[in-house]
Amino acid sequence: MAPAQVVIAPLLAALVTAILALLTRWSPQVQRTLSVAGAVAYVVGVAALFRAVRLDPDNRLVYQVSNWDAPFGITLVADPLSVLLLALAAVVSLVATVYSVRAIDREGQRLSYHALYHFMVVGITGAFLTGDIFNLFVWFEVMLMSSYVLVAFYSGPDSTRAALQYAVLNLLGSAVMLLAIGGLYATTGTLNMADMARRLAEPAAYGIDPAPVLGLSAVLLVVFLLKAGVVPFQFWVPDAYRAAPAPATAMLAGVVKKVGVYAVIRLYFTVFAAAPLAVSLPGIEGGPELGFLAFFGPILFLMAAASTVLGGIGAIDQPDMEGLLAYSSIGQVGFIMLPLAVAATATDPAVRTLGIAAALVYSVNHGLAKGLLFMAVGAVEDAVGSTRLSDLGGLAEAAPVLSGAFLIGALSLVGIPPLTGFFAKLLVFDTAVRAGAPLALAVALVGAVLTIAYVTRAWNRAFWGDPGPRVRAAAVAALAGSSRDSEDTALADGGQAGDDDDHGDDVSAAASIADPVLVTCTLALAVLLVALGIGFDPLYTATTQAANAALDTGAYVDAVDPTTAGEALAGDGGGSGGGHDIETLRALFGGGGR
Repeated sequence: MAPAQVVIAPLLAALVTAILALLTRWSPQVQRTLSVAGAVAYVVGVAALFRAVRLDPDNRLVYQVSNWDAPFGITLVADPLSVLLLALAAVVSLVATVYSVRAIDREGQRLSYHALYHFMVVGITGAFLTGDIFNLFVWFEVMLMSSYVLVAFYSGPDSTRAALQYAVLNLLGSAVMLLAIGGLYATTGTLNMADMARRLAEPAAYGIDPAPVLGLSAVLLVVFLLKAGVVPFQFWVPDAYRAAPAPATAMLAGVVKKVGVYAVIRLYFTVFAAAPLAVSLPGIEGGPELGFLAFFGPILFLMAAASTVLGGIGAIDQPDMEGLLAYSSIGQVGFIMLPLAVAATATDPAVRTLGIAAALVYSVNHGLAKGLLFMAVGAVEDAVGSTRLSDLGGLAEAAPVLSGAFLIGALSLVGIPPLTGFFAKLLVFDTAVRAGAPLALAVALVGAVLTIAYVTRAWNRAFWGDPGPRVRAAAVAALAGSSRDSEDTALADGGQAGDDDDHGDDVSAAASIADPVLVTCTLALAVLLVALGIGFDPLYTATTQAANAALDTGAYVDAVDPTTAGEALAGDGGGSGGGHDIETLRALFGGGGR
């Protein structure tokens, strides 16, 4: 596969898998096999793309769909930023797919689950790769339409209410996003991200007034923060995360949230940052070198601080594990946005790079840890039938391996070395210190204390202490099943059956109450968190390269080449395998636009 074509490999893998999942409902076994095989193919495609980007001299690969050159055609761009988050999506998606085969009821899998799940992955992949703002909207909708149904998957009153709330808020957000995109097109004359950055860098040459672009980009920011579940747009998060199946929730919290984060980094640090606009508003000052970021930095800080504090406080008092983790996700996305807010107003390029790298390391850690934790809670519910803290207790004895995996994920959220979360927290603090931002440092410290508080409460109530009634009942059932198996073996060998009451209600005497496949899935993510923490340097290098890619607007524009691609194509007939006459299109569309 040619380097430019490898860009579409992950997208094709996810799309083909989703279609095959629809076509093979006649055979659940074939459907499940294809679903897992497709998830593996997606990992292989992402790995191939990751390697191709690393080997490319410019660390960027551009694919022009149907050979229509930018800015008129649909452009897909793979750079260190997009492939880093694609790698996170691939890992969590593979583990969640295997988990789903075991955890979701067979009829639900057959009817819709696997197709919906992989179409959601298609939307995630397209959003990370697109170089076009309108197609960012399209991929958002592909991702969200699938996730609406996954939230309502169990069809009960709570699931339906959560799905309705989730759908209504996000549909409103999508309508606002479409209006903002239309306004940007009317103002700048283009929807291609590279072309828009090029025009905003020289607004006078293209007759662009930056002030309306600032307003429209502010409207667009609201939509991205809604998708990410940032305060005050977090209302859909707790109910949606409680309602969706555990592996779908792992993807929603671990990966789908990061699409909103990615959109903020890509558009505001790569595209809109190119506009040389001096901002002077009450409490907000910034020279032309900061541009739009001088306006958005304080806004991001306020929302990050509110998310960190309110999410942490909300998590402390939740009666169930899903609610605790849902509010934790609100708080943790605040930690991701905090270094971005500091980076937005930093004049030192090194601090700006560090801030984006800190946000990306935290995104990777949160994606893996929160995916692990939601799947661990799903395994607990599968074993004991409840996730209410009042029903739990003693899980460390009844399911020691699962408890150990949960503990690793929880400690990674807290930031205990040598886990990945330690370096994520350290980089957030380092960004605040180097930028001389005491308020950001104070918010990070408060958030860290709140994280310790709700993680400690979850561990003490659910995993430590005396077994709750449901845990004890599950342990007795597991022990009885183990005893029957032993008796059958003994009788088959001519021996004597043992006494069923030898162990009584001894939880520690029972085999693990958790499903071994579900435990293995959570353990895989736990091992990865430890491995990335011990060998942190490759992850830090990847996130630093991603941060540099996000900040290097000139290199992004040069790679997409929205101005000279047509001329080069006319000269040598090459390009990405042929192309259309750009001059003819310019004549048709009046010299601008998409």
